[in-house]
Amino acid sequence: MARVAMEIPKVGLVMEAVRVMRWLKTVGDTVTQGEPLVEVETEKSVVEIEASVSGRLAEILVPVDHEATVGDPIAWIESDSAPVVRASAAQAPTERPDAPLATVRADSSTDGDRIRSSPAARKLAAEHGVDLGTLAGSGPNGRIQLEDVQRAIDSPASTRAAAANPGLAPMRRALARAMTLSNATIPQFIVERAVDWTAIQALRAEFPAALAPDAPKLSVNDFLLQAVARALIEFPDMNATFSGDPDSPDACIVAASGAHIGLVVAVEGGLLVPVIHDVEQLGLAELARRRLDCVRRALKARLKREELVGATFSISNLGAQGPERFTAIINPPQSAILAVGRQRECVVARNGKVEVRPQSELTLTVDHRVADGRLASEFLARLVAILEGRDWRP
Repeated sequence: MARVAMEIPKVGLVMEAVRVMRWLKTVGDTVTQGEPLVEVETEKSVVEIEASVSGRLAEILVPVDHEATVGDPIAWIESDSAPVVRASAAQAPTERPDAPLATVRADSSTDGDRIRSSPAARKLAAEHGVDLGTLAGSGPNGRIQLEDVQRAIDSPASTRAAAANPGLAPMRRALARAMTLSNATIPQFIVERAVDWTAIQALRAEFPAALAPDAPKLSVNDFLLQAVARALIEFPDMNATFSGDPDSPDACIVAASGAHIGLVVAVEGGLLVPVIHDVEQLGLAELARRRLDCVRRALKARLKREELVGATFSISNLGAQGPERFTAIINPPQSAILAVGRQRECVVARNGKVEVRPQSELTLTVDHRVADGRLASEFLARLVAILEGRDWRP
């Protein structure tokens, strides 16, 4: 029987550390591959990490309320069918499985130019604006511990300094890293087009009679999600992500297996983008249920790990209080994001007549490594045609 290390997988491009919230199994319990094993708190949400193999939970390495970074082993699983790779796709240990885990970094210090401190200490210091360079560490070799930061926060001088310079909250810091990465590494361009909501307004009034009594109310976002999914399936070159260094021979465009779409949700302290997978397979009623469930859990920071990864496209709709037009930044590693301006009454010319129509401005931001202007324009035109038509399934 082999021992397999359960590691912290990466959730998104910028996740660095997690805090263990709850172990769902105890030592000695039988675990099944794919079964939720532990709940961890990231900078954005609380997510479940599944067991990478079936077997017996032999040892827990990171207890509740302790931190670990991406790639850290957090438990040992004894398995008769150990895979070639570990939970984070790293090489599984094949020799000396009982050797001390020198790679566990939950309380490790840092090297080089960084100040020696534990991840928990760094996180707390960032939240309260405490300069680690001003602290004396009480840990081994002067490492700054969580208690050292807490003492500094509790002191009157530090309290005044933190009030003047509170620093970035964890979610805002993660958002800052992601958007900086997006602007620095993704060549982005935009295309714009107006959409007429007349057909959608009529369908929203008609469809409730065809839905089950307990079905949630259809929102504009449900129609947007289904329309984007249909357009992505028709334009598979838009439903992809760029992978690798452009100068490397390994660089490639990776096609998605389905329409996996993120919906930007404003939450306290930042933004979350829950992902609804395989939207092209969902009718509007089921889509509305999933959208409502994702948004509710996003507001409570209770999204599942799979709901934070895998999208190629996102929608950002600021609603009735939003601007008439705005540009959104791509959420890496996705390749496009649609910004939806607020709906308003507009005077338009149709068939030689002047009419008043409900319209919004759609702004599509696209990764130029994946698509060019012509493809993006054709995609957006098709999306508008779908939204302005009546070919919908409730």
